[in-house]
Amino acid sequence: MKVSIITVVFNGEKTIRSCIDSVLKQSYSDIEYIIIDGKSTDTTPEIVKSYGTKIAVFLSEKDAGIYDAMNKGIALATGEVIGILNADDFYHDSFVIEHIVDRLKETNAEAIYGDLIYVDAHDTGRVTRYWKSGNYQKSNFLFGWMPPHPTFFLRSSSYKKFGTYRLDLGSAADYELMLRMMYKHGISVTYQPQITTVMRTGGVSNKSLDNRLKANTSDRMAWTLNGIKPYWFTLWLKPLRKVLQFVYKPKYTE
Repeated sequence: MKVSIITVVFNGEKTIRSCIDSVLKQSYSDIEYIIIDGKSTDTTPEIVKSYGTKIAVFLSEKDAGIYDAMNKGIALATGEVIGILNADDFYHDSFVIEHIVDRLKETNAEAIYGDLIYVDAHDTGRVTRYWKSGNYQKSNFLFGWMPPHPTFFLRSSSYKKFGTYRLDLGSAADYELMLRMMYKHGISVTYQPQITTVMRTGGVSNKSLDNRLKANTSDRMAWTLNGIKPYWFTLWLKPLRKVLQFVYKPKYTE
């Protein structure tokens, strides 16, 4: 089972090496690594090129934002399974992809997700938040649940059947895609109960109340565009569920 991993980057010279290295050190061998760069003006292209043929595809050109770049990567991917790892993120250990593939083979699921930890942007050994996803039930979405997108792997056949990321939903494009795939179309999903991905802090949608309100509007639009209706409290529970993620924080050492 070939796994395509897509990294989207723009001016990511400070973090791109740790991201790339976490992919290249994976124990699983059948990985196609695709990097989509938004025409960076720093040394990102030179850093990526220094890895030579270890990077299967490197595309550097202007894009219409992060989700447009992801869609470009998906169009180029030839793997049966596709995962997305942004330039600020890295895999928790060397066995993540091996465990993901084993679980997919065991369950024959169309999608899989795991747990995520956030770390300080400058001190990646300091965990600031722990997103323990838990097992999936369709009704979870109605109570503000979603899986952490950086841990989400999806079969390429589902992208072909149900589409890729919408570019009109801002930071809610990943939420909409997972809602569409899992809730609307009911693809089979499995949970990998382990930390798969490490993310540096600094997400756009939660930086301020104004951004949170804008994100809430986009989240609501995700339901509307798919012709499905949440409960009145669904989208207010979504940010509130994150409070507990700041309470228990496991240790992490690179």
